[in-house]
Amino acid sequence: MTVSNGRRPDTGQFVWGVSTASYQIEGAAGEDGRGPSIWDTFCRQKDRVANGDTGDVACDHYHRYAEDIVLMRDLGVQAYRFSIAWPRVLPTGRGAANELGLAFYDRLIDALLTAGIEPWVCLYHWDLPQALADRGGWTNRDCAGWFADYATLIARRYGDRVKQFATFNEPTLFTLLGYGFGWHAPGLTDRSALLGAIHHVNLAHGAAIDVLRAHVSGASLGAIYNYQPCFAATPADEAARERLTAFWDGAMPDPQLLGHYPSALDAEIEPIQQAGDLARICRPVDWFGLNHYSPIYVQSDPGSALGFRLTDPPPDKKRTGVGWAIDPQAFADTLVLLDQRYRLPIFVMENGFGSREQPDADGRINDQSRIDYLAAYTSALRDAIKRGADVRGYFVWSLLDNFEWNSGYGARFGLVYMDYPTQRRIPKASFAWYANLIKSARMQG
Repeated sequence: MTVSNGRRPDTGQFVWGVSTASYQIEGAAGEDGRGPSIWDTFCRQKDRVANGDTGDVACDHYHRYAEDIVLMRDLGVQAYRFSIAWPRVLPTGRGAANELGLAFYDRLIDALLTAGIEPWVCLYHWDLPQALADRGGWTNRDCAGWFADYATLIARRYGDRVKQFATFNEPTLFTLLGYGFGWHAPGLTDRSALLGAIHHVNLAHGAAIDVLRAHVSGASLGAIYNYQPCFAATPADEAARERLTAFWDGAMPDPQLLGHYPSALDAEIEPIQQAGDLARICRPVDWFGLNHYSPIYVQSDPGSALGFRLTDPPPDKKRTGVGWAIDPQAFADTLVLLDQRYRLPIFVMENGFGSREQPDADGRINDQSRIDYLAAYTSALRDAIKRGADVRGYFVWSLLDNFEWNSGYGARFGLVYMDYPTQRRIPKASFAWYANLIKSARMQG
């Protein structure tokens, strides 16, 4: 059954999983015909990424995926959400497919199914082929068609085994950080480029939903959105908060699921639109994917391209090891809000704790702070369900420590510690905690 702004019948099984992303873990950046992505380019620009880190090797998941599936099986997860690297399967983003790249995901999907783990595929987690960026990337309206062609390739190749597909991961975030703030690839601070990218990504989402629906029998489709409450640093920053909320929380889910842009963006997006665009964008989907870590704090900045900038949480706010506010109540409230606003089943596709922990003298990683965070947030999730939110699953970010974008390898979010020089995987204390949580939840039905 396909629904839009409605409900999908409850299957009775809550889905426990873990999430990763292609550029952050795969490595093998120059192997088997993979083309360069915008992140390969960005990482090689001076002072863009901490320590000059790149995703060239990352966690070497391309060669070690079988080892990582054993870890997932030991965790007891029912599902694994990963992304496909567009430049691995279409090195220039268009044209001839790369059979070696396609075959890698065949092996991964088949191994997951053999292990009893359902593959959840995200088509795009930020690694746009550089060849398409050279043609304007998401600022070029043609990119929506290029993405639909890519989605067609993926649907035809894997749709016999994969039924859960997401079009984009955090589309409001990669557009805002990549085209507005310049922190992420392609590193622009251009308001016009940002608005164009937002609209063209929305068009690409709608086109891909139609393609997946046409080519995958029994498909269950959605997109994965970052959605957090935005707070003004001071009362004088209220206008900045409203602007950030429109970009951060509304620019993608509102047109994709409700058929309109947030009012704060409407006038700016309108000149970019063509007749019928909102109908092309707002296509029937089956679920809402949520990434949530913490609230966001903002203050006015008249000198910036957007008139605002992000700022630190209040000094009295408890924080993660990478400085993000810890607020499980905001998580519960967000789940309830999303349930009421979009009327779709919700899957939490990312939630996790960033830190900079290292092994102790005995080689163990006792990440009690991560355990405390996950315990508080899963408790908040249960509270949201009691309050009526239709939440169907929870995926931890992430299985492994990995390349964390402009933070490089300094920030660690994994349940498994990565010793990057040796590629040794060491389960942390949180790994055992999450395994026990899943086992207990499944025993309770």
